[in-house]
Amino acid sequence: MKNKWLSVLFKKIAAFFISIWVLSAIVFFLSRITPIDPLQSYYGERVEKMSEEQKDSARERLGLNDPIPVQYVRWLKLALSGDFGISYKYKQDVTIVIKERIQNTLILGVLSYVILFIGALLLGLLCAWNENKFADRLIVRLGTITSCIPEFWMALILIFVFSVLLGWLPASGAYSIGGGSLLDRLRHLVLPLIASVAGHLWYFAYMVRNMLCEETRSEYIVLARAKGTKDSTILFRHCLKNVLPAYISLMAVSVAHILGGTYLVEAVFGYPGIGMLTYESAKTSDYNMLMVLCLLTGVVMIAANTIAELVNARLNPYMAQEEK
Repeated sequence: MKNKWLSVLFKKIAAFFISIWVLSAIVFFLSRITPIDPLQSYYGERVEKMSEEQKDSARERLGLNDPIPVQYVRWLKLALSGDFGISYKYKQDVTIVIKERIQNTLILGVLSYVILFIGALLLGLLCAWNENKFADRLIVRLGTITSCIPEFWMALILIFVFSVLLGWLPASGAYSIGGGSLLDRLRHLVLPLIASVAGHLWYFAYMVRNMLCEETRSEYIVLARAKGTKDSTILFRHCLKNVLPAYISLMAVSVAHILGGTYLVEAVFGYPGIGMLTYESAKTSDYNMLMVLCLLTGVVMIAANTIAELVNARLNPYMAQEEK
């Protein structure tokens, strides 16, 4: 059994690196065939005053006149040595620019994920404990309504209510101009966190509720009740224990979906993170920056899915046999 699982692990790791390579090739070629001129990103408004000779010279210096396959091979060689080039827009090494932004996305993303994971689990438990009672029916209806609201629309509503009408919370940014205390950063995080969590909370809570309710109808639970076991012991000690592996696997697979929602929220709130940086890079054809950001996002998503599959294979030996 151990050898079978190691075989699955090796295949998944190999598939991971192949997927990253394919992703890099697709993103590179697609970014090069867009109609947006990358010189606009590099030179800004000055490009409008440049002659055609100057533009050709600039493209030659940036290596943009070479055939796309030649550009990709050159980029890949440099990337494998750790050189991802400079950002056309920021005139800095792309890794330096990303380091300045990635901590904001990590704070927002990790907090959203933790709150979502714990909140959905507790909400699902509450609904399962009160199955078909008033509290359960009310939460189900409210959750269904909130889950139907798109994240960008939820973000706009939050900005209108809490920033424009009430003036309680800032509408954009990660901190006030000139820095900001811990409290200031937390105030800037409140609305993005709510928008990120609210769009996914009920989906996962509903999954937990249904899994727990289904588990409570199992034969061993019926037998436990017949023996006089308390409902709280049945739900928390037996049902929850059996449901947790599936829930953890579900959350791992859903990292890509949650990360995409975080990027969208960043764009709406003008939150200076990786999502906002990706949007700006795509808009201005900042090729080198866009490549690294897409690869970074791809690595996180593919790694999360790979880990989820490995967890499933570890928990369910039949999956490992099927992979073989």
